[in-house]
Amino acid sequence: PATVDLALAQRRVLRAPRWGIVDFLISLLGFVLLSIPIVLLAEAVGLPLGATVLLGTIVPWVALGGWPLITTWFQGNGPRIDLGLRLTWRDLGWGLLGGIAALMAGGTIAVGLQALFPDLNSAAAEVGEELQAGSPLGVLALFALCVGIGAPIVEELAFRGLGYNALRKRGLSTGWVIVITTVAFSLFHLEPTRIPILLASGAILGILRWRTRGLGAPIVAHAVNNLPGAAFLLLG
Repeated sequence: PATVDLALAQRRVLRAPRWGIVDFLISLLGFVLLSIPIVLLAEAVGLPLGATVLLGTIVPWVALGGWPLITTWFQGNGPRIDLGLRLTWRDLGWGLLGGIAALMAGGTIAVGLQALFPDLNSAAAEVGEELQAGSPLGVLALFALCVGIGAPIVEELAFRGLGYNALRKRGLSTGWVIVITTVAFSLFHLEPTRIPILLASGAILGILRWRTRGLGAPIVAHAVNNLPGAAFLLLG
């Protein structure tokens, strides 16, 4: 990340990062291991659907987004330097352009996919429809924030942050790193019919990470890509 060069230019003494691919896998596996018991426990105690959805969404983020922060802090120089977690005006501009490109690419692919899958829908949209049927507006608003803002931050920390940098640290070329993280990102969502859309958006996010050498632009682009869907969730 560019933040490493900036830190070295400021004559800061940096530690050799001891985190790597294993930590990326811990982040993904931890998300799965937290997701299942949280939902089962919420249903067992009879929590309302809204509470179950919010807990099942937010608690697993402790692993998916939290572990990249924790492991880089204790085994490296912190997420800002090691992962390029910063936001500049340049990052904002590239992020807006990338988000629009992701929306256009995803929309174009979705039109073609709907010819094969007329009921094509995202998992978040399906959950949103269930929440609209019987949950308070506040719950729906919180879920929309999770989709539009929370998910982009957490997922980028894991995929274009920890995963991308761990693979580059092992010497893989940028092209292969973008391919691997894009495929992992697409499969992670467990939405087979939407994989082409996720591949397109994931590739754009990976290119942004390479082009800007940081996480700011991918996070902004991911949010731009998700916010229209979050707005539709909120507005019904």
